[in-house]
Amino acid sequence: MSTTSSAPHRLVTVAHGTRKSGGNEVAREITVAAGLALGTEAVCSYVELSEPLFEDVVAADATPTVVVPLLLSTGFHLRQDLPRMARGATGPLVLGRPLGPHQLVARAQLDQLARVGARPGDGRLVLVAAGSSDPLATRDLTRAAELLGRLWGSPVEVATLSALGRRPAEVVRAGDVVSPYLLSPGFFADRARSESLAAGAAVVADVIGPHPLVVDLVVQRTGALKSVRQTA
Repeated sequence: MSTTSSAPHRLVTVAHGTRKSGGNEVAREITVAAGLALGTEAVCSYVELSEPLFEDVVAADATPTVVVPLLLSTGFHLRQDLPRMARGATGPLVLGRPLGPHQLVARAQLDQLARVGARPGDGRLVLVAAGSSDPLATRDLTRAAELLGRLWGSPVEVATLSALGRRPAEVVRAGDVVSPYLLSPGFFADRARSESLAAGAAVVADVIGPHPLVVDLVVQRTGALKSVRQTA
């Protein structure tokens, strides 16, 4: 049965969650900005480590919901945790794919590099991600590096901080530029910076953060997911 385009709906974002309040604030800022742009209710939630938890948010309100994960690649949370939690929803729900890899994310990374004085052609660039045991995440990181490399003008190397992949100590060379493939400050962001600098990096950009291009991507994903829900 089709749903009319005027049917009420809400956006629920879901981030990983961190014990650092600043990291959780990034997800909230993105969510608020996307909700304002869409003119719809927008609720920020987390997989773990912070409240409100995603499973509680979708269980507490039967409003038709589109869910945009504020995650940058496929992994256990996206393929296992979120679908399991979504089954407890009390109303219609459409669960979207991760934000990355995507051209808008790569452009946001390039902006963060520019903020620390790094420009295309300035040297070898390394993308440092949290890492995952899911091979599909490795595929996504390869694609994210390709997208960033097109903007940088040369191939981008990939390092991970956990699970599959090579560590910054194995990839980063003296004088390299580093772009953390991380949305928020927190444990992994601290490690990305410290391990990259220890390996000889000349410059480490900030995390992607609540960049306007990330907000634009959330808005795009919400519109696409709402269309799926309307025709279901």
